[in-house]
Amino acid sequence: MKQHLVRFTATGAFSGYLRPYSGTWGTIPAWLIAYYLVRGDNLILIAIAVATFLVSVWSSGEAEQIFGHDAKRIVIDEWAGMFVTLLFVPFSLTNYIIAFVAFRGFDVVKLWPAARFEKLPGGWGVTMDDIAAGVHANLFTQGVIWLLGSGLI
Repeated sequence: MKQHLVRFTATGAFSGYLRPYSGTWGTIPAWLIAYYLVRGDNLILIAIAVATFLVSVWSSGEAEQIFGHDAKRIVIDEWAGMFVTLLFVPFSLTNYIIAFVAFRGFDVVKLWPAARFEKLPGGWGVTMDDIAAGVHANLFTQGVIWLLGSGLI
């Protein structure tokens, strides 16, 4: 039973099995949840981000014993990072698309300290690099939204 729960949660409701680009496929369900269900309610988004972070640390650490170290199938960390990316982003389809693209970019590039966080043990390392990418993507998204609103771009 525990192994089934770990597989379900760590693979982001099995979205981590999709190929190619499992990280991108694994991010899509979190984006859909935020866009269609949460709809910009930051209190709910904070609660979901915290809960997903905790689940990610636990389940990705457990899933490494099944799939191997930071295996591509483990995408619950992408969910946590996507939810962090969307915190306090004004709700609109355009803003959420900017946030999605930014998160995927920052997750791939892994600016400091994301690459360093990957070295943390177990589920902490799997999750924290995506949290860092989410913070980077959030700041980038907020900047782009500000620039668009100011008429500078």
